[in-house]
Amino acid sequence: MLDRPTPNDLRAFWMPFTANRQFKSAPRMLVAANGMHYTTSDGRQVLDGTAGLWCCNAGHARPLITEAIQKQVTELDYAPAFQMGHPKAFELANRLVDLAPDGMDHAFFTNSGSESVETALKIAIAYHRALGNGTRTRLIGRERGYHGVNFGGISVGGIVNNRRHFGAMLAGVDHLPHTHLPENQWSRGQPEHGMHLADDLERMVALHGADTIAAVIVEPVAGSTGVLIPPKGYLQRLRELTRKHGILLIFDEVITGFGRLGSAFAAQHFDVTPDMITCAKGLTNGVIPMGAVLTTADIHDAFMQGPENLIELFHGYTYSGSPIASAAGLATLETYKQDDLFARAHDIAPYWEDAVHSLKGHRHVIDTRNMGLIGAVELEPIAGKPTERAFNAFLRAYEKGILIRTTGDIIAMSPPLIIEKSHIDQLIGTLAEVLDTLE
Repeated sequence: MLDRPTPNDLRAFWMPFTANRQFKSAPRMLVAANGMHYTTSDGRQVLDGTAGLWCCNAGHARPLITEAIQKQVTELDYAPAFQMGHPKAFELANRLVDLAPDGMDHAFFTNSGSESVETALKIAIAYHRALGNGTRTRLIGRERGYHGVNFGGISVGGIVNNRRHFGAMLAGVDHLPHTHLPENQWSRGQPEHGMHLADDLERMVALHGADTIAAVIVEPVAGSTGVLIPPKGYLQRLRELTRKHGILLIFDEVITGFGRLGSAFAAQHFDVTPDMITCAKGLTNGVIPMGAVLTTADIHDAFMQGPENLIELFHGYTYSGSPIASAAGLATLETYKQDDLFARAHDIAPYWEDAVHSLKGHRHVIDTRNMGLIGAVELEPIAGKPTERAFNAFLRAYEKGILIRTTGDIIAMSPPLIIEKSHIDQLIGTLAEVLDTLE
């Protein structure tokens, strides 16, 4: 057993998205991490099959990132972002837009994916107002979408439990149908059926009027709801329709950004350029909270009007582009570059795909799906006990030395991009053993 202090009183911390009572009756404590593995408080090595929480894309304890943070703390710990600046925030913004699809020329910094979504939604409404289109205030999300946990995000989001306890949402929000169709069961990569679901936007335009709709926001790959892959042609059709009606298209790439699909952003993987991209998580490899909204020059320049001494956008955060987060972001992007991790993810994705789909035929598995280095295994729910079977799989997997995520009765995996074939074999092989023990 490692000689590491562990808390003996767990009462004060109200844990997020956690069954608090269950956890505190049998805690799962992680005390160290390196490469592909976590170390538990009882000294076991646990293979990270989730990149932390979709965020540690370069693996754990990367030297460049650690050193950059240590140096920055001693040099400049904090600098205000309102009417002041520091060099690294500007340098990181430049590096980001260099990675982004052509035409994405500006970055607005936030502290999380949730804040990135709120920022993008506010920019969308304010942009139309700046152009004299003040009636465009309506926002369109998608069923089963996840866009963080703030009020804008849960309003355009479509995961029921994230919404039902919090009263009225933002007014004037509508939702496209989700793309999870039964006929796409067992699809490898993009499914064949469902492009037509994007056409539901035409119905919303007919119902509400295009002149009332500010933006459509979707995840290119819906992650937190259980890995829903966009049908072939779907995102392209959505881009076509939004452009036709003067509606902004926002890609929520908090999960898919920074190599998850084998390119810097999913927009490049699918060859569809939106008007804004939200990102976070992999921006700093999960080490320091940070997010960003990438926008086109057209959006940015619409605000750059009037006297130069006036604030153009009344929005921002105390920690927008903070020195330590900026240093972590620069070191993270350099780590991706030095190790060529985006290309590496692209190259190993076929092996990952075969491994994920090898779970077909194991007990209670009713679907498998994948895209890039994301995979999902959907389980048949226990009658009258939704989520229990997948949660039991999560607990047994942890006991056997692998970390997976569950959402409902779906197992979701998103390993660090440094994963080797031997790690894939261990992760999927162990999961197969777990599945065959489930009741």
